[in-house]
Amino acid sequence: MQETLIMTPGPTYVHEDVRRALMKPITNPDLDLNFYEFYRGLCDKIKRFLNTENEVLVLCGEGILGLEAACASLIEPGDKVLCIHNGIFGKGFGDFAKMYGGDVVYYEGDYKSGIKYQELEEFLKNNNDFKVATLVHCETPSGITNDVEKLCPLLKKYGIITVVDSVAGMGGEEFKVDEWNIDIALGGSQKCISASPGLTLLSISSDAWNKIKNRKSPIVGFYANLNNWSTWYEDKWFPYTQPISDLYALDVAFDRMLKDKNMIERHKDIAHRVRHSLIEGGLELYPLDSFSNTVTTINIPEGITYKEIYEDMLNKHNIMIAGAFDFLKDKVIRIGHMGENCYEEKLYLTLKALNSVLKEHNIDLKKDLHQSFVLD
Repeated sequence: MQETLIMTPGPTYVHEDVRRALMKPITNPDLDLNFYEFYRGLCDKIKRFLNTENEVLVLCGEGILGLEAACASLIEPGDKVLCIHNGIFGKGFGDFAKMYGGDVVYYEGDYKSGIKYQELEEFLKNNNDFKVATLVHCETPSGITNDVEKLCPLLKKYGIITVVDSVAGMGGEEFKVDEWNIDIALGGSQKCISASPGLTLLSISSDAWNKIKNRKSPIVGFYANLNNWSTWYEDKWFPYTQPISDLYALDVAFDRMLKDKNMIERHKDIAHRVRHSLIEGGLELYPLDSFSNTVTTINIPEGITYKEIYEDMLNKHNIMIAGAFDFLKDKVIRIGHMGENCYEEKLYLTLKALNSVLKEHNIDLKKDLHQSFVLD
């Protein structure tokens, strides 16, 4: 049976080298001192990848664990938290902050555009007594990338600790943790990094550690308590048994990315060509600006449903693309072009199949999508 081409915004295809690493013999990670050195070496690779000197950890849990761990560890009851959002995931960050007692103020941007620096700057002039600010780098459902390069230094100017969800951006978008004043950066294994799902990676600045270690109230819970990791290497002690095989695979995935000097430019180029082909074909993108390098979100044209597109793409062409949820449910389709999915031949096949499905349902296209992709 032919393998399905999964062109969703994560999980992505996993390279054979990464899959083979899952088969390596395991050890007892609590007792094997060599494993502590391996884990530290993996974290050092991620530090280079994230352009940071901050401490890096890999947690056993999908990217949502990172969001909750950041909120659980940083936020104390009554702390004012600024939830900056222009999409589903950004707004949802506020729910985690409230869960741990945060006094959340929502700053809402246009859901079809990136957060505007000048508008946030005006807001902060009279509203800046926040302990923590949360924001999303790449809003995956809408296909929008926010300019955290400018937004985080603006927040840090007021002494606000910045927490950035870059699960869908890290690896496909330029990302410089230290230069951009990101206190906690969050990523996931299953998107641009193209490893198996189930791991969170995060970096923690000294400001964030100071807040975590000098709390007035104890951190609620154990699994999401980042303070449990503060002396893991010195004490040769992990808070829980490590997912060894997944970590071996992640290590190989980062080896591949660190060798790929054209990774960001390839994501930019492919994303531009995908958008160009869709517009040339007469389709409408959901966002108005700040387009993501890793996922493209398209309004579903009249005359066809998401269910029809999804089922025909999968059953007739063996290609899986995604819809969305919440207020975007059944209104858009999403094509992921991230990590191991971000190669010309895979996007050509995806656009050719989508072209065929739309035409079979009598959707008028101005140009063939796959042909515009090649000619761009």
